[in-house]
Amino acid sequence: MDKMVITAPEAPEAAGGYAQALLVSGASRQLYISGQIPSTRDGTVPESFAEQSRLVWRNIEAQLHAGGMTLDNLVKVTTFLSDRRYAAESRQSRKEILGDRKVALSVVIAGIFDEAWLLEIEAIAAA
Repeated sequence: MDKMVITAPEAPEAAGGYAQALLVSGASRQLYISGQIPSTRDGTVPESFAEQSRLVWRNIEAQLHAGGMTLDNLVKVTTFLSDRRYAAESRQSRKEILGDRKVALSVVIAGIFDEAWLLEIEAIAAA
């Protein structure tokens, strides 16, 4: 599978370590990961945003692993934040997890299903 970052010259450049568009070719499998929540298997939800974010990313990695993939296979990530004040922390957490990997990205400020959850992240991976 090949991934190529696309930046249309007529559109603004991506700011913050993501790709405006990602062209994927040669992929034979796709994994659609539903919104992962900041909860452990037993229902424990950490209180701080940093802990919740780390847990959500661990849950994403678990789903990727179960599908025979890794973070390298991510092509699209959508983050739902319960409040705009978590934007900078979310960006930092994403950068720590993804490193130099570029994915197509959306961040949405939304009312999240459970008031204890400060974020939820869904993703698409390809291999």
